[in-house]
Amino acid sequence: MDAAPHDRAEEVAPGVARLLADNPSPFTFTGTQTYLIGTREVAVIDPGPDLEAHVEAILAATRGRRIAAILCTHTHRDHSPASRPLAAATGAPIVGCAPLAIDDEGPRADAAFDFDYRPDRVLGEGERLEGEGWALDAVATPGHTSNHLCFALAGTGILFTGDHVMGWSTTVVSPPDGDMTLYMESLDRLRVRDDRLYLPAHGPAVDNPQAHVRALVGHRRMREKQIIARLEAGEGRISAMVEAMYREVDPRLHPAAARSVLAHLIDLERRGLVRSEGEEWALAG
Repeated sequence: MDAAPHDRAEEVAPGVARLLADNPSPFTFTGTQTYLIGTREVAVIDPGPDLEAHVEAILAATRGRRIAAILCTHTHRDHSPASRPLAAATGAPIVGCAPLAIDDEGPRADAAFDFDYRPDRVLGEGERLEGEGWALDAVATPGHTSNHLCFALAGTGILFTGDHVMGWSTTVVSPPDGDMTLYMESLDRLRVRDDRLYLPAHGPAVDNPQAHVRALVGHRRMREKQIIARLEAGEGRISAMVEAMYREVDPRLHPAAARSVLAHLIDLERRGLVRSEGEEWALAG
């Protein structure tokens, strides 16, 4: 699936279209993908950043149809801020994830949080939102953020995965709101589902979901082993671990990598495998 144009919606599945926000970056890839579900009544998933041109593109793509709901997978500022001008223009309710539960104002390596997000309805695990010709079921997937949800389009095998599973990169897990333990549990939750297609907020569609999730789990376990190896070698500083482990990665992404390494270390500490010594880490025991 190539990058969508910014000015018009493209159909990606029967009754599902996408619009690409013009916010490319090292963390958003080509930009945030907004999904439009339905032919008469429309659900908008991840309306994106508060860019006037993107909101106008959503309104143009849905002209003549009623927007029944505006859904947000989580509250990073590349996902939820456009919900407010879109709601103001259409009267549609904002539905989906809860507001940010943890006071996380930094340091950030990925998108900042949308602290002004105020949903009209919060969906919990398994709760359904219905419109004419469609139904969306919430799948709780905390980890990337504490409030992250995916949405399953009932009867289709399509799962809108937000940032939990992306088609171009692994997900940033940045403490304290990001939690590696919960992220891995959420991957396990998806691994036992029978979805046939993932539509993420960034990057191409994933048409082999279970294999893709297994690969993500394997990648995280590999990172764990690398961290343990660095600690066994006597290296306890996160910055040095990142320099060794991510030498082939764009340096602009190293701050995000450092946050993920920290998330792994916190998870390993919970499991009794490592301990913190001020700003350095060591093997437990």
